[in-house]
Amino acid sequence: MNTIPYRVGIVGATGAVGQELFRLLLERNFPMAELKLYASARSAGKIVERDGRKFTVAEATPAIFAELDVAFFSAGGSVTRALAPAAVKAGCLVLDKSSAFRMDPNVPLVVPEINPHAIRRHKGIIASPNCSTAVTLMGLYPLHRAFGLKRYFAATYQSVSGTGAEAVRELDAQTRAWARGEPLPRKVYPYQIAFNVIPQVDTFGADGYTGEESKMMAESRKILEMPKLKVSSTCVRVPVVRAHSVAVNAEFERPVDLAAARAAIAAFPGAELFDEPAQCRYPTPLAYSEKVKCGVGRIRRDTAFENGLAFWVSGDNLWKGAALNSIQIAELMIREGLGFKPQPASQ
Repeated sequence: MNTIPYRVGIVGATGAVGQELFRLLLERNFPMAELKLYASARSAGKIVERDGRKFTVAEATPAIFAELDVAFFSAGGSVTRALAPAAVKAGCLVLDKSSAFRMDPNVPLVVPEINPHAIRRHKGIIASPNCSTAVTLMGLYPLHRAFGLKRYFAATYQSVSGTGAEAVRELDAQTRAWARGEPLPRKVYPYQIAFNVIPQVDTFGADGYTGEESKMMAESRKILEMPKLKVSSTCVRVPVVRAHSVAVNAEFERPVDLAAARAAIAAFPGAELFDEPAQCRYPTPLAYSEKVKCGVGRIRRDTAFENGLAFWVSGDNLWKGAALNSIQIAELMIREGLGFKPQPASQ
């Protein structure tokens, strides 16, 4: 990998994903001449410390990008829409986690293990997919390569950290209150989340699907370059702190083979085969929190499809579903010798 140090910024550094970006950039020894942290005006001046190093959070404004080569955005769609144009104008690459530009035809939506070629088409912004999409595709894509995906159905089991730090605190507060026999406080979710599941992630659309469910369909189509792919999902919030899990039922064009399916998963760089159900060995959110790869198990023939497979995948929504994927995009660009500037149209 090219080790030329880059000027790096994190926009939204005090949020859950921003904190993971900060941690992973340092732990993965990303080549940085300097690392700057940015957030809203109310967080400006906050001191963040790690490994004996202190960083001061500054306010994110359009002027900051003139001194950066690449900015990791994790502050939400409204912030991205407000600041990304200034970054692009200043020649600073935007690696964005929000949904702001994911479906923009001029913005690549990238998972490095799946569509690395898409990075060459960027015009200053590269988007990362939604966390549930990313985790699902870590199990689904190698099977698509092996058998040719036709359609898939998914039911998600999404952790509260996907909502944010306040949701994590709410789950903790409700659990403690329950143990003390006290009323359970509720602010973040429409229902109690402790000891419960809520079949709603994001708001409902006119078709009855939530925004999260619609994202899974649209983003899968774009990443896999299958504009007519049929997808139906039900996204559910569960009382788990970290890491999402997804139950997937997929139909394929070609006859499936279990041994070949397991081999495809095992060979895929984004996944880890963990499939010994007779010994109760399969992925769980706890086991795949803070892990680079997503775990795939419970692989079996689907009894509703002629050429179908059912499987279970767990992965860290704050890592592969967010911070890690963005960093892997940047690492890929460096490894390919692209730097962070848009490539000529001929490429």
